Amino acid sequence: MSTPARPANRHHKRPRGEGQWALGYREPLNKNEENKKNDDGLNVRQRIIDIYSKRGFDSIDPADLRGRFRWYGLYTQRKPGIDGGKTAILEPEELDDRYFMLRVRIDGGQLSVEQLRVIADISNEFARGTADVTDRQNIQLHWVEIESVPEIWRRLEAVGLSTTEACGDTPRVIMGCPLAGIDADEVIDGTPQIREIYDRYIGDKAFSNLPRKFKTAISGCTAHCTVHEINDVAFVGVVNEQGEPGFDVWVGGGLSTNPMFGQRLGAFVRPEQVHEVWAGVCGIFRDYGYRRLRHRARIKFLVGDWGAEKFRQVLETEYLKYALPDGPAPQAPRDGRRDHVGVHPQRDGNFYVGFAPRVGRLSGDLLHRIADIAERHGSSRVRTTVEQKMVILDIAPDRVESVVAELEAADLRVHPSTFRRQTMACTGIEYCKIAIVETKAAASTLIDELERRLPDFTEPLTINLNGCPNSCARIQVADIGLKGQLVVNDEGEQVEGFQIHLGGSVGLNPSFGRKVRGLKTTTEDLPDYVERVVRNFEKQKNEGETFAEWVRRADEADLK
Repeated sequence: MSTPARPANRHHKRPRGEGQWALGYREPLNKNEENKKNDDGLNVRQRIIDIYSKRGFDSIDPADLRGRFRWYGLYTQRKPGIDGGKTAILEPEELDDRYFMLRVRIDGGQLSVEQLRVIADISNEFARGTADVTDRQNIQLHWVEIESVPEIWRRLEAVGLSTTEACGDTPRVIMGCPLAGIDADEVIDGTPQIREIYDRYIGDKAFSNLPRKFKTAISGCTAHCTVHEINDVAFVGVVNEQGEPGFDVWVGGGLSTNPMFGQRLGAFVRPEQVHEVWAGVCGIFRDYGYRRLRHRARIKFLVGDWGAEKFRQVLETEYLKYALPDGPAPQAPRDGRRDHVGVHPQRDGNFYVGFAPRVGRLSGDLLHRIADIAERHGSSRVRTTVEQKMVILDIAPDRVESVVAELEAADLRVHPSTFRRQTMACTGIEYCKIAIVETKAAASTLIDELERRLPDFTEPLTINLNGCPNSCARIQVADIGLKGQLVVNDEGEQVEGFQIHLGGSVGLNPSFGRKVRGLKTTTEDLPDYVERVVRNFEKQKNEGETFAEWVRRADEADLK
């Protein structure tokens, strides 16, 4: 694997106290950094195979259990029965169950039917039938025992899948358009670039100790389905003045408790340069990223302090050793939905069929059923999307009606309501140790209620539920973003509920959701609240006005 040269020490303005390696500061400034210095996270694989899987859960070193295991997609899941009020109070060992969530990387969202069947079998044999498709195109399994992990890896790796660096302070799954290579409208197919970065750098110790996680998107999709605006680095398909397709590069996007949109570097990147530019951006993060405080260790804080101009200068002079030409900005996204749900033509005369599982919740049996449906209709390729949806590719025109009927019969909606299509939910308190409230069941109930109460509502409307403040489900850029917390109901009892963010958006007019003072709801009252605000929008909206645009001008009383 190629490793870009680490630059000599430079004297930029951040104080040494931020723990930036490029400024000569190598001593760990917190427990996480100390653990990584003591032993690279990638080294835990052999201990899992040789020791932990043979001796069981109690043999696992705590530094591996709550640290390095993440380098292979493993987190202990939440012990059942611990309510959200105890999330921030209990010690990690009190929250840990003896079972794991396991995240399977699906770079670019690309799966063969064979790979899908292997995941389905693993789900049924080792994970109690669980499987959730995430908003980063991965599939997450639960109830995994440490004894099973080597066999799971063996099966995944036999079909070209992996859990390597699916979590941890590493380059995580690379997002891509599920229609890459087949969409008639795409600017450029980013698949070769995703594959090259994966093959060169994933599992490379040059990038296995970053200050925090590092999220990548590479796509030429005209719907901008990979939400490039909120990734650490994103390559967006453009065509330069000479008519060459290539990529516009963005850096420093991210949400969580301090959201920031990515910034354009203004540089045109040719397809063969993408892996070098990616390695340069990742190298800057590794060497100049802030390592003192975990909550400030994402690349967005460095980009926010430096600005795009300085970032590009350091990238070109210290890492690439060549200048990039200026390039154009991406075209505006083509419509209000970025999810590829429904039946649409491919460039080869066949069709793709995108469908909506309920808030990404699947099962081993359902994954097998999807594989069966695809195969019966002549397809060997299935895709995951960044909206917790899935797509079957390569359906001949005379088989479209049949594949749609079979998916709909499995409650995998090809023609879903707005509420089924555009409601997302994170894992929530059911399995997640940092969650405060339940999300998946609450979102499912919300969908049912809104479909019953508002059957004729067809406008685009994103509703994203998150179990904690970390924004795994992208609450700040949703039309209605719901951040889980404990709230007080009318009887004065503390119950599960949500703080409400309104009018977030990406695309032409990106903005983070508006917080209205005191605007919260209990989970029980959530359908009433959403129905009320949606009806106000329907009554007051102007022709062609989106929900986010309406929120920006609406009276607070109409948002409550």
